[in-house]
Amino acid sequence: MAITYHPMDDPSREEVLALYGAVGWSAYARDPDRLASALSASLAVTTARDGGRLVGLARLVGDGLTIVYLQDILISPEHQRRGIGRDLLERAFAPYRDVRQKVLLTDDEPSQRAFYEAMGFTEVGDLEPPLRAFVRFD
Repeated sequence: MAITYHPMDDPSREEVLALYGAVGWSAYARDPDRLASALSASLAVTTARDGGRLVGLARLVGDGLTIVYLQDILISPEHQRRGIGRDLLERAFAPYRDVRQKVLLTDDEPSQRAFYEAMGFTEVGDLEPPLRAFVRFD
């Protein structure tokens, strides 16, 4: 089947939990109500579907004017490495081309660095002049 993309999609709770579970993001799935609320409060949610089945999701948060933050991007394991992540990221950010800051935080895996660099992102420590990034997890 052909992958279809849906900007501002509203996937069902069951679909979302299945996708987050499939990629091992159990911290999000522990509180389904909070995850559902987070998705509905997002700036944008763009999905990828294969024959109607949710196989990918990109979620943006921010003000949409000065900063857009890629909070989540996930692709079901059997659909990875097919360009769906690239398509989702490009489609999710498309309405925000004029926003100066596009930010994300991700795990320290070489494949992720390569993906985000291919998408035009630069790791904070590699910028000139250098920047600092801070995060707090409670």
